[in-house]
Amino acid sequence: MLNEDSRYISPKPQLEDSKDGTLRPQLLHEFIGQPKIKRNLDIFISAAKGRTEAIEHVLLYGPPGLGKTTLASIIAREMGVNIKITSGPAIERPGDLAAILTNLDQGDILFIDEIHRLNRAVEEVLYPAMEDFELDIVIGKGPSARSIRLDLARFTLIGATTRIGMLTAPLRDRFGIVERLEYYSPEDLNIIVDRAAQILDTPIDPAASFAIAFRSRGTPRIANRILKRVRDWAQIKADGRIHINVVQDALSGLGIDQIGLDQVDRNYLLSIIQKFGGGPVGLDTIAASISEERDSLEDVVEPYLLQLGFIERTQRGRIATPNAYRHLGLPYGETQGAQEPLF
Repeated sequence: MLNEDSRYISPKPQLEDSKDGTLRPQLLHEFIGQPKIKRNLDIFISAAKGRTEAIEHVLLYGPPGLGKTTLASIIAREMGVNIKITSGPAIERPGDLAAILTNLDQGDILFIDEIHRLNRAVEEVLYPAMEDFELDIVIGKGPSARSIRLDLARFTLIGATTRIGMLTAPLRDRFGIVERLEYYSPEDLNIIVDRAAQILDTPIDPAASFAIAFRSRGTPRIANRILKRVRDWAQIKADGRIHINVVQDALSGLGIDQIGLDQVDRNYLLSIIQKFGGGPVGLDTIAASISEERDSLEDVVEPYLLQLGFIERTQRGRIATPNAYRHLGLPYGETQGAQEPLF
């Protein structure tokens, strides 16, 4: 069964990632990659500061691990205000949201991660808070219940989501700034790895740094996680310096191949090719065949395989492409359309 805590190349946050505060950039000019977003945010922040106003509500979306939380903290730091961090599932009742909003000061930032998972009742309370900076609260129950309206400080809501399609249109339309984070190039990840190695006081060769970047699936969170595992390898198996041989040995031991696929990714591709003749095959069938959860495959495994061009999503199901065959060293076409016999 797919366990995100055991996958080194998972883009989703793990327990050890919470200790990576020192590796996160603190200011906008320190943030590597995402040039369009950096340029836009620089303008929006400068304009808001020039008017001594709070920046408009911001929606950041894109795959996990690309820096949405980091950007939210940078915006707060550049604006010189406090930030309150929470998540959609953590705000269970309207009262929870009211308690958070009434404790915000002028210009403060409320960051809600996975905002698409907000309870609908909570979301309804959020609408007037975002638009009019007012909060409607119902006191009492039954015939004696009455509604009061509280004025809120002018705050900024920053929402982050990996599934913007699951946001309701009324909520999405209330954000003045909407930005999508893209996967990082190996060159940008190379800079991120070098910077992290310097902060961790770990010498690293240029070839080794690029090898880590190339296997990081376009995701800084994965790059930092792999770097720390390779650092452990270098400390015990080598002289403490990370060179290309150390990277190759470490990643081989971790089961990560030359383009960042691990055993779960390979099982997924082999299932399509060897069990179902290359496809098309439904995702539920693939999940059952390799004993994994459908949602985990769809959210964690498939995005990178689609980015590499290893699979196609069609109305009939998933299909393995010639690129997948070549990477696995399998002849293309011989099993196409022919299901493997049971006996």
